[in-house]
Amino acid sequence: MTGISIPKTQAMWLGSGQQLDKIDIREVSVMSIRVSVEHTVRDFGVIFDSRLTMADHVAAVCRSGYYQLRTVVRFLSADGAKAVAHAFISCRLDYRNSLLTGVTDCLLRRLQSLQNAAARLVTGAPRCEHITTVLRQLH
Repeated sequence: MTGISIPKTQAMWLGSGQQLDKIDIREVSVMSIRVSVEHTVRDFGVIFDSRLTMADHVAAVCRSGYYQLRTVVRFLSADGAKAVAHAFISCRLDYRNSLLTGVTDCLLRRLQSLQNAAARLVTGAPRCEHITTVLRQLH
């Protein structure tokens, strides 16, 4: 028998908005276990939505990234801030980024904005300075 972790088991329908509107099934049976159908599911730290837009995943990455920038990084030295920004921000942006292929420009801009904010914080660059020079300075 295969082990299913009941609290962690999630199911989701995939399709376009029109297709999903036609489905009214809210639970499925898997190995005689009732599993509720969700609009979003998390797998290996990535949040998938039923239309595979990745909008919920990008929102979660940005939310946690900005939280780290606001709370942790501002109390550190320049070297400490750089290390923490790399550990929390760069790693979150890089993790499973191949799944973001084909996402909308709007979502990519949100991720770029997080990266830009981390770069400005680490370098101490003001918002009026063009971000390209700040990013070059870090590489």
